[in-house]
Amino acid sequence: MVSTIRQAFNQQFTTDKYKAYLEELNSKFPDAIEFRVAETPVFIDRDFKDKILSACEHIVDVITQYNFKTLSYHAIPADLNVPNENDHTHFIAFDFGVCINEAGEYEPQLIEMQGFPTLFGYQVWQDDVTRNHFAVPEGYSTYLNGFDRTSYLSLLKEIILGNHKAENVILLELLPHQQKTKIDFYCTSEYTGIPVVCLTELQKEGRQLFYHDAAGKKIKVHRIYNRIIFDDLQQQTEELRNKGKLMLEDLDVEWVPHPNWFYRISKYTLPFIDHPYVPKTVFLSELKDIPQDLDQYVLKPLFSFAGQGVVIDVTKADIDKITDPENWILQKKVQYAEVIETPDSPAKVEIRIFYFWKDGESRPIATNNLARLSKGKMIGVRYNKDKEWVGGSLAYFQQ
Repeated sequence: MVSTIRQAFNQQFTTDKYKAYLEELNSKFPDAIEFRVAETPVFIDRDFKDKILSACEHIVDVITQYNFKTLSYHAIPADLNVPNENDHTHFIAFDFGVCINEAGEYEPQLIEMQGFPTLFGYQVWQDDVTRNHFAVPEGYSTYLNGFDRTSYLSLLKEIILGNHKAENVILLELLPHQQKTKIDFYCTSEYTGIPVVCLTELQKEGRQLFYHDAAGKKIKVHRIYNRIIFDDLQQQTEELRNKGKLMLEDLDVEWVPHPNWFYRISKYTLPFIDHPYVPKTVFLSELKDIPQDLDQYVLKPLFSFAGQGVVIDVTKADIDKITDPENWILQKKVQYAEVIETPDSPAKVEIRIFYFWKDGESRPIATNNLARLSKGKMIGVRYNKDKEWVGGSLAYFQQ
């Protein structure tokens, strides 16, 4: 998006460089990256960075206000309310599409957010490898607010471990070695020392949980770095769903983050936010009149992930057939701009900002990011098959 840097990058790019980049990226944990990696990072100037952070901080103001738990009370499905919720999430991810406004200026528009982890470990590795193969301009960094690799990983480890030994903290996921994001689990394990544990490997004794380490030793779980999404769990076999019910019990464990925050900070929060970089959003159950320009809106289910169930080209018939409008939102459509020049056609960009919230702090802080490039109708693998210069990436922000 910084034209001089983009032109220089594209001129210096070669297929051989990209292949070497992918080879090193895959060298740490061979065959663990199951998503397409884009040929280029995104370069963001200071002005656009400030716009994104302005929107994030405004949303944080809403999340940290005294009555946020009251506002988000109905966000948690009654049958998925996990006991022992803490005062705040430990992590937030904000997704922004890069757009162009009526004045011809770049601006971010919020797509969605989640009080849940994302690729916090892998993005460190991707930055390391990207700098080995491509020229990153002086004064540009993936990290925010003065963080660097060392301080970022130090805070991540501190939040995940809390006051516990690494062996008593687990990264919990459903069938982790089958997930497309498993590269992040492995990187996180390496950087923090915690094991990756499948839900099926947990043993419950009273209110306590245990797992067996690689040597077969039985280890008590004190703290869970949770990567399980209930929506994903509900799509699994009956056996796995039944195993997942233990997460809903009153357990003698700490959660980081607590599962309830996945719902509290989510699409459910959007109608409560008023900011120029946040599209107008309304609960479908509170919609008084159907907009005349319905083609300019997107219909989204509150409880889904990975874009499932989203209706892009909305019609009145789509709205009329919904029987549970309280579980849907109607959101002003975000028009992604084709802002990244590539050898064939320009690409659209989505940027995810990472926020970390340490216990004892009054609010979270922006630390790092990831980016995704697309040439399809939506961001995501299924919309970008057989395309190049698309996929997972990272943004370098002018400091």
